[in-house]
Amino acid sequence: MIPVIDIFAGPGGLGEGFSSLKDPAGRPAFKMRLSLEKEEHAHRTLQLRAFFRQFDTGRVPEDYYRTLQGELGTEDLFLHHPERAEAAHSEAVRLTLGEQTWDQTETLIRNALSGHDKWVLIGGPPCQAYSLAGRARNKGVEGYDAAGDHRHFLYREYLKIIGTFHPSVFVMENVKGILSSRPEGSLIFDQIQKDLADPAEALGRRHSGHGSRRFMYRLFSLSAENIRGPQRFVLRSELYGVPQTRHRVIIVGVRDDIPGLAPAQLHPLTPVSVKEVIDDLPPLRSGLSRTEDTAQAWLDALQGCQNQSWYRSVLKKEAEIGDVLKSALSGLRKPRKDRGSEFIPWEVGITQKREWFFDRRLQGVCNHTSRAHIDQDLYRYFYAACFAKAQGISPTLRDFPVQLLPDHENVSKSVEEGNLFQDRFRVQIAGRPATTITSHISKDGHYYIHYDPTQCRSFTVREVARLQTFPDNYFFTGPRTAQYQQVGNAVPPLMASQIAASVLEVLQRM
Repeated sequence: MIPVIDIFAGPGGLGEGFSSLKDPAGRPAFKMRLSLEKEEHAHRTLQLRAFFRQFDTGRVPEDYYRTLQGELGTEDLFLHHPERAEAAHSEAVRLTLGEQTWDQTETLIRNALSGHDKWVLIGGPPCQAYSLAGRARNKGVEGYDAAGDHRHFLYREYLKIIGTFHPSVFVMENVKGILSSRPEGSLIFDQIQKDLADPAEALGRRHSGHGSRRFMYRLFSLSAENIRGPQRFVLRSELYGVPQTRHRVIIVGVRDDIPGLAPAQLHPLTPVSVKEVIDDLPPLRSGLSRTEDTAQAWLDALQGCQNQSWYRSVLKKEAEIGDVLKSALSGLRKPRKDRGSEFIPWEVGITQKREWFFDRRLQGVCNHTSRAHIDQDLYRYFYAACFAKAQGISPTLRDFPVQLLPDHENVSKSVEEGNLFQDRFRVQIAGRPATTITSHISKDGHYYIHYDPTQCRSFTVREVARLQTFPDNYFFTGPRTAQYQQVGNAVPPLMASQIAASVLEVLQRM
């Protein structure tokens, strides 16, 4: 198996894709040797998954599933399987990359490689400083200095590992915003490409390992689209079987002493819709915040919209939407699983279709709990889902009844000008891929409203994990906010496995 080292690993989506790839004989093609991540809960998620990977397919102990089912604590799981737990702890290490921890990082990588020359480095520097949303927020921070924001230059930690250990291939991931970021006035992506192609020059070294040999890298895009310039590095995940329109920069670097042609481009696949991957999950109701939270109170709150002026106005002016509103109200029921939980057993006779997320041994679903909403947001979600069902698109603020508009100072400007925050409440349309799952979902669910108005809620962690193509037996640790952040920051494992397949072809030429 070819060693893989993952830095800035997050919860491990990119690593999961590499780890899940099988060679023609059905054996794992890659072996995760080291994952480095600084955030506590993401690191715990990595550790638990690292434990899972210590076992051959089908031989994961029942204790692992008992842990996901809430019957056994993680610490007890590790105590029951000390050798595999020790291996998992060695693989998933909590570490903040930087100058102060370089000696530790260097030792960890050297030990993980154990003399292997053929190996892969994967990962992506944190993207907050590059993302368009992050840059917009930073502009509003008094005294913010983009050139002084260390997050713009964390790619140099990645570069330092390349220049020191010269992997056969590296895969670097980041947001599209990196293509237009100018922290010092010029495009940083131009400098990143130059540095990645010649790490020794970028680091001020005469050579980069193996005696006097100076290793350089050829940079490739895996996109099947015929695009020139920096945009060629953007992979649109919906083209490759991911039920989500996630667009990310993926650079594959191949060491210049490796013969052969460029890595194979990814093969476009049939688009997959939101409904195809989450519709089998147990229906849930949303919670109620700032008031009594029971199933009956939730029903009463939604039924109460019939007494609201906005409801009567819609029935009078928008017949098609009004019909959906009335139908949804008549279809409201108390969900059997209420608001869900960290583990929900499957009903008898459940069937699954997609092998990349289903695990029959799990016998249920994890991380499937709804969040709570205030009454007014409940009405907004209900109206928005009914509008989307009737019209086939998510409403903008201009489409909302006046009585349902949020009481924010920029709302009237948004409605008048049709620009700012027009999609403040966004329904994910059942028959299409979802919009990009981002870490913002940890703050609220307004951009991720369920298409089923009778559930009247935002997506759960498991639903967005499905849209990110994580397997159901991939458990996200920590409080729900941390779980959302982990999923939102991840690379879809299903696309990562396709990237891994392309990388494997390159390495087989060595």
